[in-house]
Amino acid sequence: MHTHSLLFIIFCIVGCSAEFYVIDDRIGLGREFDGIGGLSGGGATSRLLVNYEEPYRSQILDFLFKPNFGASLHILKVEIGGDAQTTDGTEPSHMRCKDDGNFFRGYEWWLMKEAKKRNPNIKLIGLPWAFPGWIGAGTQWPYFFPNITADYVVTWINGAKQHHNLDIDYIGVLRDALDRAGYTNIGIIAADGDWSVAAAMLEDPYLNDAVEVLGVHYPGTITVKEALLTEKKLWSSEDYSTFNDDIGAGCWARILNQNYVNGRMTSTISWNLIASYYENLSFGGDGLMTADEPWSGHYVVQSPIWMTAHTTQFAQPGWFYLQTVGKLTHGGSYVALTDRKGNLTIVIETMTHKHSQCIRPPLPHFDVSPQIAVFQLKGSFAHLTDLQVWYSKLDFETKNDTLFQRSSPIEVYDGLFALKLDVDEVYTITTVNTGQKGSYPDPPKSCLFPKNYSDDFTVDNPPFSEAPYFADQTGVFEYFRNSTDNGSHAFTLRQVVTERPVTWARDADQTISVIGDYSWTDLSVSCDVLIETPATGGVFLAARVDQGGESVREAKGVFYWIYANGTYKVTNDIGGQRVLAEGQSGTREGVWYTLTLSVKGYFATGMLNGYLLWKNAVVVEPKNGWVALGTLSFEYAQFDNFKVNAE
Repeated sequence: MHTHSLLFIIFCIVGCSAEFYVIDDRIGLGREFDGIGGLSGGGATSRLLVNYEEPYRSQILDFLFKPNFGASLHILKVEIGGDAQTTDGTEPSHMRCKDDGNFFRGYEWWLMKEAKKRNPNIKLIGLPWAFPGWIGAGTQWPYFFPNITADYVVTWINGAKQHHNLDIDYIGVLRDALDRAGYTNIGIIAADGDWSVAAAMLEDPYLNDAVEVLGVHYPGTITVKEALLTEKKLWSSEDYSTFNDDIGAGCWARILNQNYVNGRMTSTISWNLIASYYENLSFGGDGLMTADEPWSGHYVVQSPIWMTAHTTQFAQPGWFYLQTVGKLTHGGSYVALTDRKGNLTIVIETMTHKHSQCIRPPLPHFDVSPQIAVFQLKGSFAHLTDLQVWYSKLDFETKNDTLFQRSSPIEVYDGLFALKLDVDEVYTITTVNTGQKGSYPDPPKSCLFPKNYSDDFTVDNPPFSEAPYFADQTGVFEYFRNSTDNGSHAFTLRQVVTERPVTWARDADQTISVIGDYSWTDLSVSCDVLIETPATGGVFLAARVDQGGESVREAKGVFYWIYANGTYKVTNDIGGQRVLAEGQSGTREGVWYTLTLSVKGYFATGMLNGYLLWKNAVVVEPKNGWVALGTLSFEYAQFDNFKVNAE
């Protein structure tokens, strides 16, 4: 693995093809390190995490946030929900109209509190990906009335503090709105997109003074001259977005170093934090780890967690990069950080091009080959005699990885130590001795979503506003206490978004929540439904739904609709364009009906209140998909006594 004997160093100095690298603080320090983070949202990427039972849920949270255990993240960035589809689902808004204010919807409040519980020093960032429709005043642009938009975000900050005792550290909103609200300590990140705001900041002193951090998405480790000229903090405020296999780990290890080496970015935030959403949605499996089976308790701590630990467990926000950082001669990179109190951490990566490509942007070709590196410690570090060593090897040939393994301390002779580096490795060489590879007993084995599943939504004080396993793709479906019904429908699930949100990802014109196993083909599903909108209202029950996320408008499947005007329809698509059957149903608003949809092979049959309404509608495709329920438009509707039996 590594060789560091005195004879080896002497041999390298006099004869072998070693390259020398100096680690020195006498020439001054580089930029301040701001930490490594994860992003929950954009959207609904932590959706299934909340439904894990203990102890598994707490174990997962420990792997993400607990110091000196796993990823040990320094930053948690969350979506300020806007009731809209923002990649993998919708997250509920705290202000559905201008007179609304509810700070207990969704799960981001809970997640921030769990992160703080484990690491009180973790930094919190909020960012809206979308907005409820009223913010846009009938348009799809949320900034026509900037004060309204700013106040909307400030209200979320107020709610975080007043109801959850959470202090938000960074936000994207107008500076004067924050100052008026007394939040002079909250930093502004701009523009959470590309680097173009930097040029504007150089031209506008007020803008330049207002912004604390230049945040960019997927920079490919490169910055621009204008960003450096602002002399502001530079962050990769959304990065990675890559499947969490070993290539994803290689991507993550490479950019954690090279975002600073190439781009002087002092924070990198992973989209997303954890792959806790159905894998067949957009960017399935793109988190630092995977927890998408709350029904079984199964989760997987993938290699990106341990690539994170190589930095996060041995350097904290407030440390400083040294100026002596850079590329290795034969490929790879190294960074060095110090707390200015004598501690030193060096992180070295030798990720190859083939094994470290992120999903975006394209990666220019480069070569990496085995090499011997000799490091010379100078300045405050010249006196060090031994250093801790943590090592990872992504072995793409044998598939037998070494992940975050503590090795024998390395001895330093007269300020020198040598490493024999192979490809696709990460080393942390450090004075910090508190690192730990946290572990728990193996979680339960993976298993498919239960073939027989039911929910009557009878929960008096639900810990979360959403029912387990339902993943809203357009609209928001929440637990509802039906005060007008003291009988069998006192507790229901209700679709509550009544106006198209303002969002960059296109919601469907219909609302929809999916559930179950994407591989399901033949099944029977039933649900009690209540249309609340007279004349124009409608609801559906569906099977074999093949699209969600950003593609939800193109979803195909078997959609069984009933309408308040007394008709029904069976369509092959959510948009209702491919009609398989239609006719009279006698349905109207304000009455509970039981819909039953059975699909087997190429045929589908539907019942209304236990009586056959239509049969043998021919379904050629899709062959499989989720079960779903939803509404004809952005309208109130209720659902109860959901049951599915898959074959």
